[in-house]
Amino acid sequence: MAKTLHSKRQEVLVAAIAEQRRAKGLSQAQVAKALGRHQPFIANIESGERRVDLLELLVLADIIDLDVHALIDRLQKSPG
Repeated sequence: MAKTLHSKRQEVLVAAIAEQRRAKGLSQAQVAKALGRHQPFIANIESGERRVDLLELLVLADIIDLDVHALIDRLQKSPG
């Protein structure tokens, strides 16, 4: 299996997170605070430097109102 950190699907994932965060009018610092983390945590996710596990994604999705089911459908249709 190829590394996924710099894959097309990873790019789609981080773009969706960043776009939805901005659409909700939230800063990286606000989202990080809601997660009990510091701003660099979100910056590293959005820059693609840090992978998001499923449980983190679910919590993050709740904070930014991201439709995880739609995102997964989009990721499955995206080239690896």
